Amino acid sequence: MNTPNPEQLGLHLPAPQVREKLKPGAPGLVMFFVGLILLLGGLGLFVLGLGVVDSAILASFGLTSSGSNLLTVVVGVLAFVLGWLTLKGLTSVAPGEARVLQLFGRYSGTLRQDGLRWVNPFFQLRKISTRIRNHETTALKVNDADGNPIEIAAVVVWQVADTARAIFEVDDFSAFVGIQTETAVRHIANSYPYDAHNPNQMSLRDNADEITAKLSSEVAARVVAAGVRIVESRITHLAYSPEIAQAMLRRQQAGAVVAARQQIVEGAVGMVKLALDKLAENNVVQLDEERKATMVSNLLVVLCGDRDTQPVVNAGSLYQ
Repeated sequence: MNTPNPEQLGLHLPAPQVREKLKPGAPGLVMFFVGLILLLGGLGLFVLGLGVVDSAILASFGLTSSGSNLLTVVVGVLAFVLGWLTLKGLTSVAPGEARVLQLFGRYSGTLRQDGLRWVNPFFQLRKISTRIRNHETTALKVNDADGNPIEIAAVVVWQVADTARAIFEVDDFSAFVGIQTETAVRHIANSYPYDAHNPNQMSLRDNADEITAKLSSEVAARVVAAGVRIVESRITHLAYSPEIAQAMLRRQQAGAVVAARQQIVEGAVGMVKLALDKLAENNVVQLDEERKATMVSNLLVVLCGDRDTQPVVNAGSLYQ
């Protein structure tokens, strides 16, 4: 999804100090064998330089012992230390993880390629997850645009997109996402009514897709400073607060009854008009205005009543 400009929401965020830069690292398996050879070779040179190996054993390998050799000892120690440093630079990266690299406090890059990799052994490595995560807010009690207390909760699906900003721009990016999500949910709830009072007005209950899209955009704008990408957001709970729930339920029921009655009356009027037109068109019976009014009244009672009517058979004429 496109991340909106935070300035559009009135957010004045500082410019980022760091941005992620990738470091591929060296193949770890090759460096493992190099470090192992240096470690074992340095150990062998150290022992050989001290002259503690019996001359007969060296003769069996075609070597001669010349006693203690300081240069051999020094080379052995250096090779051992170099091998240890080489092995220390090995690190394994699992899928969905990354390593943020620092050299003496300065950001040096991010290792994202999974597998066994080798980096500078003096790097300080910080593990960070790049997997998709969920954050679900608790049921927040807020006022909608009409001032009615409501309860609302949402779930946000997010992922770390810029590891450098997630580590260095905010103190705790997980807590930052949680707080900013709740702030966005409260702001969205304050901006729209629970129920719309006219057809052109958006409401939390009737325009769920549009509201969640706005929620996703606002959360994305608020957490962009932490290098976080919002995948999706959804409202999971929406209801009136318990203290006004019964009153609002009665109002909704009354509105539903009025809407149903309006549709019934519109249909009944159409049926009465159709009956009168058909009677006049086919010359079934000639009715004066008074009899038409009586017929209209009777038909409306039958069609609009909420109970079954009892028919009365007229055994005389229309005027008796």
